[in-house]
Amino acid sequence: MDSRRAQEIADSVNMANVIYNGKSIYIEHVDQQNGIATIHTLDEPHNKHSVSILDLKEK
Repeated sequence: MDSRRAQEIADSVNMANVIYNGKSIYIEHVDQQNGIATIHTLDEPHNKHSVSILDLKEK
């Protein structure tokens, strides 16, 4: 995924189907300059991770 699309998804009120490591995730924040997104899986909203935007896949 590119950083612009990740930011669009994070800013949207509609939830997009985004996958990281085979799990559906929610994008909380996007750092476009560094190519990092703060995410959490849908079933663990308090377990946040920073990952490369390039590793995110939109289904």
